[in-house]
Amino acid sequence: MTDFSKTRALFTIPEGVIYLDGNSLGALPSAVPARVAHMIEAEWGGELIRGWNSAGWMVQPRRVGDRIARLIGAAPGTVVMGDTLSIKVYQALAAALSLNPGRRVILSDSGNFPSDLYMAQGLVRMLGDRATLEVVEPEQVEAAIDDSVAVLMLTEVDYRTGRMHDMKALTQKAHSAGALVVWDLAHSAGAVPVDLAGADADFAVGCTYKYLNGGPGAPAFIYVAPRYADIAPPALSGWMGHEAPFAFDLDYRPGGGIERMRIGTPPIIALAALDAALDAWEGVSMQDVRKASIALSELFIAEVEKRCRSLMLASPRDPQRRGSQVSFRHADGYAIMRALIARGVIGDFRAPDALRFGFTPLYIGDAEVRGAVDILADVLDNRLWDRPDYRQKELVT
Repeated sequence: MTDFSKTRALFTIPEGVIYLDGNSLGALPSAVPARVAHMIEAEWGGELIRGWNSAGWMVQPRRVGDRIARLIGAAPGTVVMGDTLSIKVYQALAAALSLNPGRRVILSDSGNFPSDLYMAQGLVRMLGDRATLEVVEPEQVEAAIDDSVAVLMLTEVDYRTGRMHDMKALTQKAHSAGALVVWDLAHSAGAVPVDLAGADADFAVGCTYKYLNGGPGAPAFIYVAPRYADIAPPALSGWMGHEAPFAFDLDYRPGGGIERMRIGTPPIIALAALDAALDAWEGVSMQDVRKASIALSELFIAEVEKRCRSLMLASPRDPQRRGSQVSFRHADGYAIMRALIARGVIGDFRAPDALRFGFTPLYIGDAEVRGAVDILADVLDNRLWDRPDYRQKELVT
């Protein structure tokens, strides 16, 4: 049984803040500053370039990848870190498409994160008539899978509403139709139990700055099923994915297994922060996390619907169909969120009208949920959001 009172002590939350935005940027694990300082001062400062060998920088993307593999139901040696999530989406999608020649259709849904769709659109433009992107409503995905589909590309948990796709069922349907599947786990990893091996997933990608608390811009990860590890063609053939990077061959030869999905020089400082953040997950059960996050989100929904009747639930009511976030709609949602943040309750806003709240049991409990609803009710009852400065859009919402 996971002791969440102990995990909460591992995070730094500013005094007077109720942080309900871990679905966008995780809170700071208290161990991170010292770990990063050690990396900078002792490893970089003391070892200089020797750190690639003496401090293990060169193998860090694979070692940290194995730590994340445990949280997403993947075998050791199937996950590697590096680059951004958009880059990893492109890599996985291009590889999957190449592994399914003779088919042209990339199938996705309108609930997918826009950046994933942008990467698919860019790949389609580059390939010309060799590929096409079809986007359907989330509820239409299963029916749209047929023998024309080369790759199904989905985000398991919808970034706006938290609605969840059934990974195992859709992967099975895609495979039965001869399609491969790429799963984006941006809102899944560290939030809900994921079983990539059990679901027989082909490829998966995800970021680490949300529920995994790796910090802003933390490196992304990519998973490749063992059956494709030595044959998946790397569309972005960078020198770190070469079979022998320091042979400095002029021709690219892909590395073995997941190593071929490395591209450029890994972000060692960011990986040090992420590595320290992952320490908070030692001894944590994802099943316990899921049970606790459902309890927190159910409490939040019940209290909001009782006390804040002008808000409309945008997330699925069934907690089994919802990730670890809850969204409510309001025409003045942006101003309301700004007012909440000014009062110390931090969530975020997604256009056109969604107030988003994340529930991360590692550092959020019942007291924070009830306190957040108290402040939300006050903001709504007294129209504290109705100010010109709260309506002024900032660069990041």
